[in-house]
Amino acid sequence: MTDQPTTSAQGSSPETSAAAAGARRLLIIGAPGAGKGTQAGRIADALGIPAISTGDIFRANVSQETELGKLAKSYMEKGEYVPDSVTNDMVRSRLAESDARGGFLLDGYPRTLDQVEALDGILEDGEGGVDAVLMLEVDYDAVIQRLVARGAEQGRSDDTEDTIRRRLEVYAEQTTPLVDVYERRGILHRVNGMRSIDEVTEELLSVLGAR
Repeated sequence: MTDQPTTSAQGSSPETSAAAAGARRLLIIGAPGAGKGTQAGRIADALGIPAISTGDIFRANVSQETELGKLAKSYMEKGEYVPDSVTNDMVRSRLAESDARGGFLLDGYPRTLDQVEALDGILEDGEGGVDAVLMLEVDYDAVIQRLVARGAEQGRSDDTEDTIRRRLEVYAEQTTPLVDVYERRGILHRVNGMRSIDEVTEELLSVLGAR
């Protein structure tokens, strides 16, 4: 893959850390296999804010049979894409819950430029926009090897090199426009995700001024 991101061995600059210090309304971005879920949980725990994934939001709404859940399920049962309007309303509802009032870490949303605009609108109804976007940068070839090995261990026939490579391509296609937007806003923070779990966590917390 020719468009894979490069990683940096250097840590965050003092200016970067200062800019993100006190950030509480966060997004985390990372390719499949980058360890995003693990880091999201660790950072959220350290800051005392909820880690919120769109998958969790969907499952909660569907299982609780909320109106939004029923609507989403009607699309999913037909194998259709759940419209952004439904996803946006679910996110709006989740971020209005009491545990998210002091901050949150969103994982898996926004995925499109339209969703970026929708999130801006949701947050403008509150106290402001996103404070920081954390991006885990990884070497795609290394991630492919890792996921293929995991798939073999777990007997997952969908984790072949070709399917994983395609998932990474889709991720890059979807994420690049979002990265551009947040980079222009000066709130994107790139972190080398190829190191140990503890080292990545330490740098993420350093970026956020929590270390």
